[in-house]
Amino acid sequence: MFEILVKKSINPTVSLMEIYAPAVAKKAEPGQFIILRVDENGERIPLTIADFDRDKQTVTIIYQIVGSTTKKLDALSVGDSLQDFVGPLGKPTDTEGKKHVAIVGGGVGCAIAYPVAKKLFSLGCEVDAIIGFRSDDLVILKDEFESVSNKLVLMTDDGSAGEKGLVTDALKKLIESGAKYDEVITIGPLIMMKFVCKLTKEYGIRTVASMNPIMIDGTGMCGGCRLTVGGKIRFACVDGPEFDGHEIDFDEAIARSSTYRDFERHRYEDTCNLLNKAEL
Repeated sequence: MFEILVKKSINPTVSLMEIYAPAVAKKAEPGQFIILRVDENGERIPLTIADFDRDKQTVTIIYQIVGSTTKKLDALSVGDSLQDFVGPLGKPTDTEGKKHVAIVGGGVGCAIAYPVAKKLFSLGCEVDAIIGFRSDDLVILKDEFESVSNKLVLMTDDGSAGEKGLVTDALKKLIESGAKYDEVITIGPLIMMKFVCKLTKEYGIRTVASMNPIMIDGTGMCGGCRLTVGGKIRFACVDGPEFDGHEIDFDEAIARSSTYRDFERHRYEDTCNLLNKAEL
């Protein structure tokens, strides 16, 4: 069993857990993910590794409470254990040989972007981090990004924290001010990544996009993370999760990502009702 050593809320809808998982911590790298089950009757869900500590033998996950399983997960406390915690899975981010990289994260996707920025920074790469949120109360990992970035730009839609505007506004400003990026790495909502890639394509800057948001099963068997990259069918969980952002058919991915939205909402509501009854 995999014990929860740390649990904390980092904004109204996002929580962090540090899990004792020696085998995963031993081999984990930025960009990879795990698959967990809350209990023996639970569904399997993939979550990206937000951090890891090989000495403490722990893996950190950060998750948004949006579905029935993440609701169940968030009902657990320190000292409780998860049924399954399998990984690391997926291909690690290519961090070697980079001199100057822009990391563009949005919302809970910043939890995926952080370990990538951390690894690049530790290798001596100059890291410009751009992180975007809807408002100040949803900001996560600001201090952590400051510690692993040469430059940090915080953007919010309403201007309640950092600068008002979109992450693409900040990225365009940095590019036009003379920043010469070897690569841009973007992780966040599909629509955000689509426009980051559209912008960098105009400037001829190689861009890597993480397709974690469309993963479901994590093994390639369900087909839920199928996408078109460079005209060929790929699966985010086994072929990625990172791909050349200029070759991804984002419109197709966005359309498919909403297929089960109503079903997921009903499952979430059912889980809330069950948990509420259990507390009575």
